[in-house]
Amino acid sequence: MYSQYSIKVIEHFMSPQNVGSMVDYDGKGTYGDPRCGDFLTIYIKVKDNIIEDISFLVFGCTASVATSSMTTVLAKGKTIEEALEIKEKDIVEALDGLPKNKLHCSNLAVKALRDAIKDYLNKK
Repeated sequence: MYSQYSIKVIEHFMSPQNVGSMVDYDGKGTYGDPRCGDFLTIYIKVKDNIIEDISFLVFGCTASVATSSMTTVLAKGKTIEEALEIKEKDIVEALDGLPKNKLHCSNLAVKALRDAIKDYLNKK
């Protein structure tokens, strides 16, 4: 089942980082469709324009969990502007690749992150 995935994907699936909800978030972003499968929520806590804390909840496949986890790892500690520069290819490269039929999972994570940042900026 997992042979199509890199070691990094499996690691982030088996032990996802920054997983969980966040009560006192500054921004919340969601993306996906829970009726058809993958659905992701990302929460961010921002201090002095830096993403100080980030977490996620995801309903989806192995690649969705891994890309969500990696996205939070890449965004944590970054400025808002730097986090907005994170692209789907950055997530795929950080995970040492994804199967072609799972590349859309990186879109899910990037769009939820951008939605969380937009929510934060709208509240400022």
